[in-house]
Amino acid sequence: MNGYRLLVFDWDGTLMDSQARIVGCFQAAAADLGVAVPDADRARDVIGLGLREATERLFPGLDDATIGGVVERYRHHFLGDHPTPSVLFPGVVETLDGLADAGYLLGIATGKSRRGLDKVLGETGLGRLFHASRCADEAFSKPHPQMLEEVMAVLGARPAETLMIGDTEYDMQMARNAGVPALAVSYGVHPPSRLLAEGALGCLDRIADLPRWLAGRRDHVRSLEEFLP
Repeated sequence: MNGYRLLVFDWDGTLMDSQARIVGCFQAAAADLGVAVPDADRARDVIGLGLREATERLFPGLDDATIGGVVERYRHHFLGDHPTPSVLFPGVVETLDGLADAGYLLGIATGKSRRGLDKVLGETGLGRLFHASRCADEAFSKPHPQMLEEVMAVLGARPAETLMIGDTEYDMQMARNAGVPALAVSYGVHPPSRLLAEGALGCLDRIADLPRWLAGRRDHVRSLEEFLP
């Protein structure tokens, strides 16, 4: 088979609009510990990395103990009391349902922790659709390819049969490091120019455009005609 069998999604910024919550939690964590509060642009730029790696990049020069403190306070706010909501982007549920019905294997490779991913999968009801997932506390952070490679191994898919979909250059770099083609979305963290420069095959303006993009690939053998609007 020459077409894609496995579609692997990033979570934050690709399926869920969580940028404001992530930024707010980093800022609240910094304030809790009395360290310099990062501005929104700097905090947004590290979304997609593992939490420890993101914290180290966002707060250069802090000692290990303080970095650990920021990580713990971030978790406290994100998993608990921060008032900024996270919501699925429009069309996510319908698109994933349609892709699952069309026979695709669906996976997740995310900078979230396992606890965080399981929480949102339960809250959104989307856990039923995904066949495998890997989180940043189970593997090396993006752009290391381990997360993606392990999802492929679990589901028996080769790199050429797999497509990574994400919103950051870290997703594109991870895919390249794993030998997997990647498709970007334009509505997330990093702008299309950065994503295309990292080798994205294209850049979607809506997740709902994914089935049509797949159907239009010359090397794609699955028919999605009944799913297209």
